[in-house]
Amino acid sequence: MHAFAVSVVNALVLAEDKKPEDNDVVAGWTAFWIFIGLIVAVVVIGFALTRSLRTAQRAKDEGVYGDEPAPADKPE
Repeated sequence: MHAFAVSVVNALVLAEDKKPEDNDVVAGWTAFWIFIGLIVAVVVIGFALTRSLRTAQRAKDEGVYGDEPAPADKPE
């Protein structure tokens, strides 16, 4: 009985499977703005990551995390 039901469902799906016309499938402006939003999100995350890494490096150089403070550069 199960195989028969699967066969019927497959036949119905194949019978109703209609290919859209080439002009009916477009991305549209919504997809464009979503893409732009994703680009902006990646840029914001990149700036935040860079800022956090610089802050952590500065704290490490000052010995905040228990490391030896980095020697200060003295001009000769």
